Amino acid sequence: MKRILSVLLCLLLSVSAALPAHAAESSNIADTVNDLAAYVYKTVAEPQVGSVGGEWAVLGLARSGASIPSSYFDGYVQSVEDTLKACGGVLHGKKYTEYSRVILALTAVGKDPTNIAGYNLLTPLGDYEQTVWQGVNGAIWALIALDSGNYEIPQNPAAKVQATREKYLDFILQKQLEDGGFALSGEHADADLTAMALQALAKYTDKPTVRASADKALTCLSAMQNESGGFAAYGAENAESCAQVIVALCELGISPRDARFVKNGNSALDNLLTFYVKGKGFKHLQSDETAQQMPTEQGLYALAAALRLQNGQNSLYRMGDAESRTGGGLVGKHPDVQKLPVIAEKTFADIAGHKNRAAIEALASRNILNGKSATRFDPDAGMTRAEFAAILVRGLGLLKQGGAAFDDVKQSDWFFDAVNTACAYGIVKGVSATAFNPSGSVTREEAAVMLARAAALCGISTEYTAFEARNVLAVYADYVKASDWAYASLAFCYDRGIADSSVAAIQPKTAVTRAEIAQMLYNLLALSRLL
Repeated sequence: MKRILSVLLCLLLSVSAALPAHAAESSNIADTVNDLAAYVYKTVAEPQVGSVGGEWAVLGLARSGASIPSSYFDGYVQSVEDTLKACGGVLHGKKYTEYSRVILALTAVGKDPTNIAGYNLLTPLGDYEQTVWQGVNGAIWALIALDSGNYEIPQNPAAKVQATREKYLDFILQKQLEDGGFALSGEHADADLTAMALQALAKYTDKPTVRASADKALTCLSAMQNESGGFAAYGAENAESCAQVIVALCELGISPRDARFVKNGNSALDNLLTFYVKGKGFKHLQSDETAQQMPTEQGLYALAAALRLQNGQNSLYRMGDAESRTGGGLVGKHPDVQKLPVIAEKTFADIAGHKNRAAIEALASRNILNGKSATRFDPDAGMTRAEFAAILVRGLGLLKQGGAAFDDVKQSDWFFDAVNTACAYGIVKGVSATAFNPSGSVTREEAAVMLARAAALCGISTEYTAFEARNVLAVYADYVKASDWAYASLAFCYDRGIADSSVAAIQPKTAVTRAEIAQMLYNLLALSRLL
């Protein structure tokens, strides 16, 4: 009998070793997040203000870490601005969760919700009575939104009762039911609202009363979990309830595979993934034949929350780490122009005390320009036409364009892509129909022309009549030495502060230095709101 049992045990161990690990525990979470993010990006191509196809999609994509073009988030911000202008800043007369939801999405993409189209979206949340008109749901989401960016609650002059965090927190605690959970109505907890309440309370568990309330709510949620690892609403197990529980656990820093939330070997993450249809999103119910948008968007941000916890990052709603996901820039900029983030702080030994040091460091820290070595920038050296084309392309974050425009720019040259991309976007032209002269130096007037073309892509008007250009340049004694084709561009650069207007002469035919080019490009990017 012992021999038989030993054989059986070996067989069981070998079979279990061959079984795949829980999907929720493996690196497949990241793969699923990326797959799901790609699907949401495709299906919600133009996010609008709304609970579906809007803020939750933007939040999930922004917090997932997926590679999403900043133009996507720019489009959403523009949609918010258009909506606010159309409705006079009033998203809803009663439901203030509308403001909370939009604040969360804007914060996730690094935008300041206190000044969107001239409106402060936090101000409505300063009205306590109006915010809690929706019941505990209103208080929950107001607190989550306010805490997402550690925002101060502004004074609301129209409020009968000015809101404070303490008022919202007390309101939530007072709504806890005898069974430890929360509900919109009735005496029995529902999983969704209990999980949402925990999401709001998570930041305050250092307070003994909040800690006790959270522990009761967690016990209640654990008791509500099915043997499948899932959660039900209105008697039906569904993806959204499971997603909310996962977010709640992650906000509290609790693994979704905590022993309290594993039933019959199944965690909430395991259960959520059973609703997932690869490449098509999440179903609401297991019995559904197709995926739907609402569970898909909630599933994305729930998995993003789990991935963030797994990677040791800030939680979904603690957005102090949120960098700008928008391209920034001006209205009318080319959609391919992008705002570049700081990659790593950089400096060079030979720019200490240099007047252009700040500009050089700002561009180098974004990998827009490089030094001649790791420690030497060589600020007074000249720059070739190929090098200038490359930093303009990088500085504007432009997409690589194909084709070969010039005979003297070979595919084997390091600058092949940069020159052809700059040419495709109209920033540079050749010295003839077939030649670019990549190793030639860049004069001051040539730099002005190329920067003016780049400025036009950034949405800045660069048009100057001959009279306007002469009026701007007349203060420089040598302006008459400039080429006719450079007048308007030189006038633009000096008039808008891109070129150094403190100098007494333009010296249009003189080769521009690396430091001067860095300062001019820095000034252009600052003017274009791309820094």
